[in-house]
Amino acid sequence: MVKLIRQIYDWVLRWANTPYGTLALFLFSFAEASFFPIPPDVLLIALALGTQRKSIFFALICSLGSVLGGIAGYFIGHYLWLSGESFTAFADFFFNNIPGFSKDLYFMIREQYNIYGFLIIFTSGFTPIPYKIITISAGAFNISFHLFLIASIISRSARFFLISILIYKYGKRIRYFIDKYFNFILMIFTILLVGGYILFQYIILR
Repeated sequence: MVKLIRQIYDWVLRWANTPYGTLALFLFSFAEASFFPIPPDVLLIALALGTQRKSIFFALICSLGSVLGGIAGYFIGHYLWLSGESFTAFADFFFNNIPGFSKDLYFMIREQYNIYGFLIIFTSGFTPIPYKIITISAGAFNISFHLFLIASIISRSARFFLISILIYKYGKRIRYFIDKYFNFILMIFTILLVGGYILFQYIILR
């Protein structure tokens, strides 16, 4: 499985050197939100480094594809995931074949939705937590679509625009930093944002 993922990773990167890189970025961003195993950041970084002045444009394409893919994932979960209380054959296929999916994780996410709601969607869209699991489970659990959409737009756009702004400003000098520390920076930024949300929700509004 690791070898297959690496092959897919290299295949995704090769699209950066073709005339179809922007289209590929949109399609991979869309697919990653429901089933594709490689995050679109890989191609986004390659394209932005290749044409630094278009970094912000690439972030917009990536965000649009990811949010639309998230909507598709939501409706997969809402209409195709469950038959009564049981998983459909479609859901079982995902559990058995799509990296990152498991029934244990699915049920754990359900418990987190009951407690945190918006914050689970937001943190998954912005951090390394697999976004596809959240999009599908949100639909399966009948989470408010408007809540899901707002959280997805904010979190996915923030993630991709942060990458592109760093590349636009610092160019190739920032690549090592992104490769080594970006997930850590995302986690810190998420903690600060979530902390601010909690402060606003439970202290200021009381």
